[in-house]
Amino acid sequence: MRDIVISGVGLVTAFGHGTAAFGRGLLERRCALDRARRFNAAAYRGHAVGEVSGETPATGPRRQAYMLTAVDEALEAARLTGLPEGSQVILVGQSPLPDDPDGVDADQREFMGPTRSGALGAGPALYITQACASTLFAVSLAREIIRAGTAPAVVVAGGTALNPYEYASLDVVRALSIEPARPFDMDRQGISLGEGGGALVLEDADRARRRGARTDLVVAGLACRLTGAKAVASDTDVVGACMRAAMEDAGVGGIDYLHAHATGTQQGDTAELHAVEKICAENGLTGLPMSSHKGAIGHLLHISGVAAIAATALALRTGTVPPTAGLSAPEATSRVALPTEAQPGHRLSHAAVNSFGFGGNNACLILRRA
Repeated sequence: MRDIVISGVGLVTAFGHGTAAFGRGLLERRCALDRARRFNAAAYRGHAVGEVSGETPATGPRRQAYMLTAVDEALEAARLTGLPEGSQVILVGQSPLPDDPDGVDADQREFMGPTRSGALGAGPALYITQACASTLFAVSLAREIIRAGTAPAVVVAGGTALNPYEYASLDVVRALSIEPARPFDMDRQGISLGEGGGALVLEDADRARRRGARTDLVVAGLACRLTGAKAVASDTDVVGACMRAAMEDAGVGGIDYLHAHATGTQQGDTAELHAVEKICAENGLTGLPMSSHKGAIGHLLHISGVAAIAATALALRTGTVPPTAGLSAPEATSRVALPTEAQPGHRLSHAAVNSFGFGGNNACLILRRA
């Protein structure tokens, strides 16, 4: 079967514009989480957040602007001057804007959308909303679209901006942390919300290669699952089953690095860690490096999978495993390594990306370095 590759990645985060800025921040173990300078809402009580610095757009929703900036970078990385004719656009977010948005106020516009515009052109787009696993669900759909030959390329894109609605939804379940999130730390307190934009270009490897684009990030395996015992809790057995299915789809019995979903909650991080420990034991893996970006820039919700993929691509391409910012007292492990500093010198060929969301949305992606 033909290889489907991610030929372009674009990001806007609290570290600034671009995947390079994001990568530097990760490897330097910097934390961009702090008290909000711009955001304010009834639920906000001084929690650490990952705000995008710099000027805000003069008009229009910030999430739209962040997404389009990321799209421009992803297209440039893929050596595309525009969308190839017949390409499919998949947008990810909380909910699409209505066809007639006149009755939608400014706060709602930072909650709904984004919409297709700018380099994405006009016209219809598919919309995926699978909670915080939305990006990986969209990648799975993109792979099937390209395999079926119904589009030469697929762009997965979205954005998020701090807004009262999503903030209140996490505050009401007591998931937010006043201090910056510290995934896998024994003293972690919860999630830090971030904002930004992300975009991916997926296409057949041969098509990208003919254009001179990079084809070294192969979508080797994917699994998406809709199941869970509780609406807002991770399930160790479900996480493990999802990861096993992705590894089986990729035809591998092991991975060299895992970029965890790990948001900094007590229950969620532990459930994921226990699932990974079990998989390592089943496959004879020891010292598997695992880290999360959410202690650095916060949780980008529906589009967080793009940041996770960018971090994993960095590890695969450089052999350097990024640390988890804020991690100082790691949970006890037996087969998993939780780095607190960047670790160069790894030989990485397969890496996994986990994304889990409320409502039993679970996804795992296996990337292969070609």
